[in-house]
Amino acid sequence: MLRVAVVGSGPSGCYTAQSLVQQDPDVLVDVLDRLPCPYGLVRYGVAPDHEKIKSLQNNLRGVLEHERVRFLGGVEIGPGGVPAGRLRELYHAVVYCVGAATDRHLGIAGEDLPGSWSATEFVSWYSAHPDATADGFVAGVRSAVVIGVGNVAVDVTRMLARGVTELSPTDIPQPALTALAAGRVADVHMVGRRGPSQARFTTKELRELGSLPDTEIAVDAEELALDPAYLDPAALPAPQRRNVEVLHGWAGAGPRPSPHRISLRFFLRPVELLADGGRVGAVRFERTAPDGLGGVTGTGQFEEIEAQLVLRSVGYLGVPLEDLPFDPATGTVPHLAGRVLREGVVAPGEYVAGWIKRGPTGVIGTNRPCAKETVTSLVQDASALVHKDLPGDPLAALRAAGIEPVEWAGWCAIEQAEAELGASLGRGVVKLPDWQSLMNAAHGT
Repeated sequence: MLRVAVVGSGPSGCYTAQSLVQQDPDVLVDVLDRLPCPYGLVRYGVAPDHEKIKSLQNNLRGVLEHERVRFLGGVEIGPGGVPAGRLRELYHAVVYCVGAATDRHLGIAGEDLPGSWSATEFVSWYSAHPDATADGFVAGVRSAVVIGVGNVAVDVTRMLARGVTELSPTDIPQPALTALAAGRVADVHMVGRRGPSQARFTTKELRELGSLPDTEIAVDAEELALDPAYLDPAALPAPQRRNVEVLHGWAGAGPRPSPHRISLRFFLRPVELLADGGRVGAVRFERTAPDGLGGVTGTGQFEEIEAQLVLRSVGYLGVPLEDLPFDPATGTVPHLAGRVLREGVVAPGEYVAGWIKRGPTGVIGTNRPCAKETVTSLVQDASALVHKDLPGDPLAALRAAGIEPVEWAGWCAIEQAEAELGASLGRGVVKLPDWQSLMNAAHGT
């Protein structure tokens, strides 16, 4: 009987486990995660007000409740936890589905000023990620700048403009809800260095900004017109054409005085974060222009936008994993159809899926065919892999090493505790925001 460890319980990990039990009627799969909670970015990356997307947890739940799948949370792989070499001894095969764990930097002066954060840090805070230690994001903030024009940038922009009435029914942690409710963020500027036809947000996400109550959307028609494809969008792919059409409609609308104002800006490249009283006070941008090759070039014209909060959302990067090869240029593990390559040679029993395999691209559903490709490779290799002798049930070996994983019953206890917390606050389910409360709930203490 083939035993497989899947490292990571987000969409790529769950789809890998699902494909394994579908393709091999005898395989036993342990899905390991360093967090006590499953679902990865579906739990800790999807905005609280995106309840339809968050409902994907129900599909992933069915995978983890399968009779031949076992969830083992709170298990660190690598330094301070289970060595990668030991994991390979405990299983016939290991599939790494760990995502892209860090964010890209701007690389400009002032980026480390107080008040300057990655969008990832802000998302972790309002998603109750137990590693989130920062708070005070919106305290004293009148104007915020979000650098980037992808879906994450739209998410954080929308969350800054949301009111307590809309957020209270969600699972946002109580401290974040209280802080956002007390905040006075009046202006949010979402800024891209290229034009509207090259923005990476989806039209559905973009349109949501226009449906926010008490919020004006400001778009400068003259700025949009700097993009030749904006003036004649007929040749654009349908998604980009729809984006341009939405922006065109907003540009033609008159001002609508509101407590909140979201300004969508294009062809501005950040060059410096400016200090005011020891923290960020403004962002200096250089106007850019299309270079005719799909990129932009600087024009030597500069503009400053006031901001007491700056969130950068310019992409993610994979990080090296212990004892695995790594390509720093792509932030991925070298592979052949999911099989890990060591110096160009397939490493038996080692596989990758998800962002660590292909880079931080695609949507949640992209992980399904990615996982299926990897599992197809693994199943093809199974007849050779299964001959390796294993020391027995890996869970017993983990416990013998002093590791007590959070099993499925422990996760269900966390869910119950979050439901009880919400009820005590007069809300629905409310996430537990820290390691201690999660572990106490998991172990019934």
